[in-house]
Amino acid sequence: MKKLNTSENRPARVVAIHDLSGFGRCSLSVILPILSVMGAQVCPVPTAALSSHTGGLGDVAMLDLTDFILPCLNHYKSLNIDFECIYSGFLSSQKQIDCCLEFYSSYPDALAVVDPVMGDHGKPYRTCTPEIRSRMKELVGVADVITPNLTEAAILLGEEYSRRPLTREQAKSMLLRLSEKGPAQVVVTGCELASGEMANIGYDRDHGSFWYVSCDYVPVSYPGTGDIFASTLTGGLLCGDSLPIAMNRAAKFVEIAVKTTFSCGSDTRYGVMLESALPYLLQRDILNSFNIL
Repeated sequence: MKKLNTSENRPARVVAIHDLSGFGRCSLSVILPILSVMGAQVCPVPTAALSSHTGGLGDVAMLDLTDFILPCLNHYKSLNIDFECIYSGFLSSQKQIDCCLEFYSSYPDALAVVDPVMGDHGKPYRTCTPEIRSRMKELVGVADVITPNLTEAAILLGEEYSRRPLTREQAKSMLLRLSEKGPAQVVVTGCELASGEMANIGYDRDHGSFWYVSCDYVPVSYPGTGDIFASTLTGGLLCGDSLPIAMNRAAKFVEIAVKTTFSCGSDTRYGVMLESALPYLLQRDILNSFNIL
């Protein structure tokens, strides 16, 4: 992994290239507070502005912001601003992949985090075209860290999505094959293991180590939990966490937010009650609820 240069007397700076959804607690609306609480300065570069997320809240008002991305990059370069992390997520057009590649190549020393947002529950999102799905591999190829869910992992590997629980050998094989596409650190979220555990699984190529963090099953699904996990993981890595500790921190935070929301019976479309859970991230516990895969 890259050694982050944070010698200046300032927080780590993160360019967050994601959509901004006004209602529903996902994308930039959760990434900004999470990384800020964890001590990073977030510089949002929105790929699109939406009135809400697209998961069951009616006709969404959406503004594509492709033409905004590269002018942001050019402005930052003209100011000689350094960034410690470039972190991309939801992309609304194929051209935005080119824009992200420009950002990553302009800051080669920054931690390159790619959340390949393409689908869930075995199906691609309706906004994710075949062209975007095909070219997402280019971003994965320049990434240091990727955080796909099982659906996105299958798309990246060109495989059929399977609902069958993973044996440890299958989980390791999947992580290795994803890492061979470029990233040194791979985390796949929402995996059911053959042992019966729900878990997030990870691989650190530099250390040749495989990890998993078990999660309590809650019989409900909320939008934005992938963004919450990936941004907390990124914040942990920027703070110096090892990969398993960052995975543990992210999984614990998602679990707190989900259980808090579930206990209140909130409408699932509204996302998790992030506001109540954020104080957890002020703690810098050394976590150890992770296991060797």
